[in-house]
Amino acid sequence: MKTAILPQVRVEPQLRADLEAVLREGETLSDFLEATVRQAVDFRRMQAEFDARADAAWSRFQQTGAGVPAEEVVAEMRGRLQARRRELQGKHRTTKA
Repeated sequence: MKTAILPQVRVEPQLRADLEAVLREGETLSDFLEATVRQAVDFRRMQAEFDARADAAWSRFQQTGAGVPAEEVVAEMRGRLQARRRELQGKHRTTKA
């Protein structure tokens, strides 16, 4: 697959110095910029999907008036979080043994 080049971005010298100061050993400026752009693209994709789901849920609520109380949603989310924490703690313990 042929690669493409992103446009050059002009920045103040201090920003470039700050960026170079946080590069990891062996990491190039190009590596950092590519990783940062990929993360930004992923974030914006996720944000767009979230916004679409929220808009659809709001439309359903406006049409039906049916919704789930916030307390139930928060309780469900806490339950999922606790289950995931237990799962990860179990994995962490087994790798140490």
